[in-house]
Amino acid sequence: MPRLSPVLKQATPVTAVRGEGLYLYDAEGRRHLDFTAGVGVTSTGHCHPRVVEAVREQAGRLIHGQYTTVLHEPLLTLTERLGEVLPEGLDTLFYANSGSEAVEAALRLARQATGRPGAIVFDGGFHGRTMGAASLTTAGSRFRACTGPLMPGVAVAPFPHAFELGLDESAAVEYALRGLDRVLATTSAPEETAAFVVEPVLGEGGYVPAPDGFLAGLRERADRYGIVLVLDEVQCGFGRTGRFWAHAYETGAATPDILVTAKGLASGFPLSAIAARADLMSLARPGSHGGTYGGNAVACAAALATLDVIRDEKLVANAAEQGMRLARGLHTVAARTPAVADVRGRGLMLGSEFRRPDGSPDPETARRAQQAAAELGLLLLTCGVWGNTVRMIPALTVTGEQIDEALTLWSKAVAAAVRVQG
Repeated sequence: MPRLSPVLKQATPVTAVRGEGLYLYDAEGRRHLDFTAGVGVTSTGHCHPRVVEAVREQAGRLIHGQYTTVLHEPLLTLTERLGEVLPEGLDTLFYANSGSEAVEAALRLARQATGRPGAIVFDGGFHGRTMGAASLTTAGSRFRACTGPLMPGVAVAPFPHAFELGLDESAAVEYALRGLDRVLATTSAPEETAAFVVEPVLGEGGYVPAPDGFLAGLRERADRYGIVLVLDEVQCGFGRTGRFWAHAYETGAATPDILVTAKGLASGFPLSAIAARADLMSLARPGSHGGTYGGNAVACAAALATLDVIRDEKLVANAAEQGMRLARGLHTVAARTPAVADVRGRGLMLGSEFRRPDGSPDPETARRAQQAAAELGLLLLTCGVWGNTVRMIPALTVTGEQIDEALTLWSKAVAAAVRVQG
């Protein structure tokens, strides 16, 4: 009998047969509160009626029209509609299927635009598993081990992870920017560096927001040296953090040259994009990048419905409001649980980091808490370089009652995990 490859590791024991809103249902009819959202993908919840209807209607009209062969209305309309939410000046789009593909397209564009080979990424960043994207990824050795040699020309600079560094946020930013200047002086010369590639909030690296001032510091250096600033908002974008784009929290100038988006863009359908200024995008070599399924008609229809739902149901504001409610509850659990050393994130992108009494990472207790939560009916995932952070990333449609339900289950799960530890 064929079976799934063991390279796939399932985080929960659930086999879902149906989804509705914030809940998944298994074959026995048990309801599971899903605070994973398919790793941030089902931004409007499972099977939102407006998304379902848009998909049904489009599937009956045109399923696929390959966009280097023919254009189609959903693709053109989505391009126009994204102009309403993209940062000012980013007016040209390229579509692909996944975040990894979009990151590779962004890097390819940056190299072609600058004529430079190098890239600088930041410690703890995740940008995908394909060979180029994995070469940019430093969120864990599992993403790149035993696959080398990887793409050359990538240098790693510090990320201002204040908790990890034991610094306040301002000092962490200063440390990280000094570290970047050192990389530019010692490892990746400015005249050889095509791009800075960074997540405004580290995803797989532990749900760490970039403190204020860091992205502005990258913008200043990018302008000074003619380097392309690529912001990877695959996981943290599209309303997830309580702002439409996570980099909007930066009070200084931080507009990217290239913005990468995927995940929540189409409520579960494979679709990703990079956005850039027309003058930058025009420097791409025609035909140098593409894909059979990028800009699929049904996926574009789902994305259009997603934009409608986010706007009409005020989901960005809901993410901010419910995120504060969730954060308060997570801090309450942490205050009575020494094993939870830090709670951080923005909006509906929050993580609880577990540490041992000696301050070392504690992935075992984090895993026990995540598994105990699954047994109680709350689906969560771990993240972080050591796998010691449990993340909560519910659909943007989550209600206050569902937040409270999740917090009750989380409190029980943490208590169970800590009892075993003791």
